[in-house]
Amino acid sequence: MLKQIIGSSLLVAFVATATLPVATQVAAAEQQEKQKKKTKIVGPSVGKKVQKAFEAYSEDRIDEALEILLDIDASKEYDRAYVDRFIANMYATKGGDANSAKAIEYLEKATKGDVLNEKEHADSIKLLADLQIQQKMYREALGNYDAWMKYTGEEDANTYVKIAQAHYELKELDKMIGPADKAIALYEEPNQNPYILKLTSYYERKKYPESVKVLEEVLQLFPENKTWWTQLGMFYTLVEDYNRALYTLDLAYKQGYLEKESEIKMLANLYANNNVPYKAAKLLEKYIDNGLIPRTSENLFSMANSFHAAQEIKTAAKYFGDTAKLSNEAKHYRRQGMLLQQSQQYTAATQALQKAIDLDIDNKGSVYMTIAEAYFYQEKYKEAYAAIQKAQEDPKSRRAARSWAQYIKDTAERKKVKI
Repeated sequence: MLKQIIGSSLLVAFVATATLPVATQVAAAEQQEKQKKKTKIVGPSVGKKVQKAFEAYSEDRIDEALEILLDIDASKEYDRAYVDRFIANMYATKGGDANSAKAIEYLEKATKGDVLNEKEHADSIKLLADLQIQQKMYREALGNYDAWMKYTGEEDANTYVKIAQAHYELKELDKMIGPADKAIALYEEPNQNPYILKLTSYYERKKYPESVKVLEEVLQLFPENKTWWTQLGMFYTLVEDYNRALYTLDLAYKQGYLEKESEIKMLANLYANNNVPYKAAKLLEKYIDNGLIPRTSENLFSMANSFHAAQEIKTAAKYFGDTAKLSNEAKHYRRQGMLLQQSQQYTAATQALQKAIDLDIDNKGSVYMTIAEAYFYQEKYKEAYAAIQKAQEDPKSRRAARSWAQYIKDTAERKKVKI
């Protein structure tokens, strides 16, 4: 089988070589023509000045080197291009926007014709493109990266990353994927940058399923990067795959990768939405206690709500009480009171519910009915009857309150309690 594969591969290679397309033949001919070129050198008089400039450059006397080079009056085509290239490199070395602009100007002169030696010309085109990227001349940079690849016949992973970045800056999001994929294929060791560019392209175009695939791949390559875990968990929620979102973030949490308030809250929310409210509650409790999650009424309410969903009634009542103290909102006192009533803490229940009444809770009738019930179970029939009378003032609870009122009255009479 192996021999057959090798034989087939050789056959394909032979056929491909024998039937080269015209474009490939032309490229090959151009390469051969380059190889025939003689290596050029600068003339003696220019060479002496260039040597002095190089010596100054070697000693970090950049301005002096530039002064020497700018003073050269080169008449020969190659000499002029060589000096312009040297000047450009000096300006690029100095750095800064103004110097980069000057470097671009001189590189454009140096590369205008195919005058320089092959490597000099190739390096100059690439440097020109890099400087244009820095100067936000993205369209021009794309043209020169393409020219460099065509001229040299080479491909470079970092160059493809820059091409993808240029397309991003030009808002050509769909054109980012091709060069990013080529960069991924060309890197000898996996590199995160092209994956980031792919993710950016898909995300900004709202292509969330494609974003998920990128994140799944990059997480396998870079599992030690905490960011990818939270990103993947978030994107699973965007495609409504909540089970995988929970699994991913739960695993990240167990590895100690969740460190931010937002990340812990996201995991707690996923626990709650996937019917694991106790874990949600305990997670919030832990990080509210240690201070990572602020002790606000909103955060306490979420925790209390999760404890309630987990049927941890006493604990939920406690935290609804803490929520109410911070918010001073009637609805929170009502929730506390209802749960205290449910856990048979009747005295505390009536206090919390009365606080809700004092804060002008909606549906006062139903609250008064719960107060009446709490008093009734404490055998405080007089207070229970007074509360049920208040409940009858609310049209929404009037009918049910009347039945209760009679029952309370009858019970009090049977117990020989005057109401």
